[in-house]
Amino acid sequence: MPKDKNEEDYWKVDSKTVEHVAKLARLELTDEEKKKFTKQLADVLDAFKKINEVDTKGVEPSFHPQELKNDWREDKVEKWKWQPFGPLDNTTHKEGKFFKGPKIV
Repeated sequence: MPKDKNEEDYWKVDSKTVEHVAKLARLELTDEEKKKFTKQLADVLDAFKKINEVDTKGVEPSFHPQELKNDWREDKVEKWKWQPFGPLDNTTHKEGKFFKGPKIV
């Protein structure tokens, strides 16, 4: 928490805060949307405020609930089958096994 703010001001959400966030996100909000989002943002911050009250002394930080490991598979080289259902089947702009584009010179 910043040192220059007290506890109540830190968690305070008002329409000015919502307008600031909307400006940063380049959103244009109506007055009705501002009221709605002010309440929603306050509810979200209240949930975080409750979480912040939990005593976590002596608890080791955990970033992932499961052990991280890489599961690699063997790469297998397979010959590409063009027909049927090749990538060019649904286009009329083709020549052999290639897409045909406009002449550029």
